[in-house]
Amino acid sequence: METGVWILTGALVLLAGLLLLKVHLLHKAAEEMKEVFLDRLRTDSNILVDTSSGDPFMRSLAAGINTGLRRLRRERHRYRQGDLELKDAVTNISHDLRTPLTAICGYLDLLKKEQVSEPARHYLEIIEERTNVLKQLTEELFCYSVTMSSNGSGDLEELSLNRILEDSLSAYYAVLKGCRIVPEVSIPDTDVCRRLNRSALIRIFANILSNAVKYSDGDLRITLLDTGKLIFQNHASSLTEIEAGRLFDRYYTVETAWKSTGLGLSISKLLTEQMGGTIDCTLEEGILAIFLQFPDTDEKQ
Repeated sequence: METGVWILTGALVLLAGLLLLKVHLLHKAAEEMKEVFLDRLRTDSNILVDTSSGDPFMRSLAAGINTGLRRLRRERHRYRQGDLELKDAVTNISHDLRTPLTAICGYLDLLKKEQVSEPARHYLEIIEERTNVLKQLTEELFCYSVTMSSNGSGDLEELSLNRILEDSLSAYYAVLKGCRIVPEVSIPDTDVCRRLNRSALIRIFANILSNAVKYSDGDLRITLLDTGKLIFQNHASSLTEIEAGRLFDRYYTVETAWKSTGLGLSISKLLTEQMGGTIDCTLEEGILAIFLQFPDTDEKQ
C-alpha cells in the first residue's frame, strides 16, 4: 500500500514538474515573440515573427501575428505612397500657380500706373491684396512640400541666436507696428551660438512671429535663455486649449486666421526637428507660449 502511495506521489511530482517546465517554456516563447514583434513594428522589415516553441497554440498565435503584420505593412505602404503622391501634387500645383500669379501681379502694377476712376482704383487695391494673400499661401504650400521632401537640415554653420532673432524682429517691425504690437525682448548679453541652417532658422522665427500677429491680443514677450531655449508669449483670447494644441498640425487653421494655410508652424516644427531641436506650445490662463529649444553641439553628440 505504501509503495503504491509513493509511486503515485512520485508520478504527481513528475507531472507537476513537467507542467511547470512547459509553462516556463511557454512564457519564454511568449516573451521572445513579444520582443520580436516590437522590433518588427519599430523597423521597416519584411521578416515575420517566428517562435522556437513547438506548442501548436503558440505557433498559431505567431501565424495570427504575422497575418496582422502583413496587413499593417500593406497599409503602411499605401499610406506612404499616398503621402508621396500628395506631396508631389502640392508641389506641382503650387509651382504651376506661381507663373500666372506673377503675371497677374505684373499687370496689376501696370494698371496702377494708368489713369482710372477712384472706384476702379479701390477695386484694384482689393484685387492686389487678395492676390498677395494667394501668393503668400502658394509660397507656404511650396515651402512645406519642399521641407517634407528634404531628409536633412541643409548646410549648418555657427549662428548667434541673438543676432538672427534681432534681425527677424527688425524684418517684422512694420507688421508688428501695424498691429500695434510692441514686443518685450529679453536677450542675454553674450551670444548664444548653435550650429544651424541660417535660412531654416530665419523661416522658423518668421513663422512664429507671423503666428503672434494672427493671434496676439496686442502683446508679445520674447525670451532667449543661455541654454538656447526661446519662449514666445502673448495673450490669445481667440484661442481655446484644443485649438492651441493643434497649431502644429498641418493644414489646421482657426476662423481668426483666414489668410493662413495652417502650414506656418508645421513648417517650423519640421525644420526645428530636422536640426535636432524641439518646439512645443501651451495655453494657460489665456497666454499662448511657444517653446523653442536648440541643444548645443555637445548635447547633440
